[in-house]
Amino acid sequence: MMRILFATMLLAQFAVHSAANAGDAANLEILGFSEDGKIFAFEEYGIQDGSGFAYASRFYIDTSTDKFLPGTPVRVRLDDETAGIDKARSQARTAGEKIMADAVLAAHRGNTVGMNAPTELNADPFRMVVNPRPVFPQIDPTLEFRLEQIPLTASEVCESQGPAAGFRLLRIDPTDGGTTKLLHEDKTIPKSRNCPHGYSIGGVQTYFDGEAPVFAVLISVRQYGFEGPDHRWIAVTGRL
Repeated sequence: MMRILFATMLLAQFAVHSAANAGDAANLEILGFSEDGKIFAFEEYGIQDGSGFAYASRFYIDTSTDKFLPGTPVRVRLDDETAGIDKARSQARTAGEKIMADAVLAAHRGNTVGMNAPTELNADPFRMVVNPRPVFPQIDPTLEFRLEQIPLTASEVCESQGPAAGFRLLRIDPTDGGTTKLLHEDKTIPKSRNCPHGYSIGGVQTYFDGEAPVFAVLISVRQYGFEGPDHRWIAVTGRL
């Protein structure tokens, strides 16, 4: 009995220690597209490791230029451990509605045609191949993306954390003999990514009802956190 009790106490201590020394992975919510497909929006939210503060961020992207809309991203952090995620999301939603109504985005959500959560260990983090929409037999050319990590120098704040990295995102076009097209390549690391040291392709969202089919590649960014690796989300958009 004493051995069982001792083992139970050790397991409990291990669980508490593990929970108290872990980074946080932001939850991802696809908000959708504008009716013409020119805007893509998504949200990330969670509880910040170390501080315990709730946060919510919304990103509104021009799919033609792959640039943020003016006045975005919308970022909310409640510097109060008693404030919950719902309150942070509500404040971010109120600000975001001034840019585009959630109802419009939800009505044109598109299709999640690929998804690998940061917790999935058997997926290829650097390659995703999808059928661009749920039509069977497949009528669209296969959509393939590949990600490459690039060693880059981050800000001075990050120097003590360890090696930093940017990324390069490629699209393989099967309609053009497998031609590789560059979608994005970091030359520097944006300060908004804090101290990133790794990336993975987390998902692909497509929308076919606008002027031309569009896509958004969701990329999980692994950052040096206060208590462990943190995961945040960014997106690269484009037209098919």
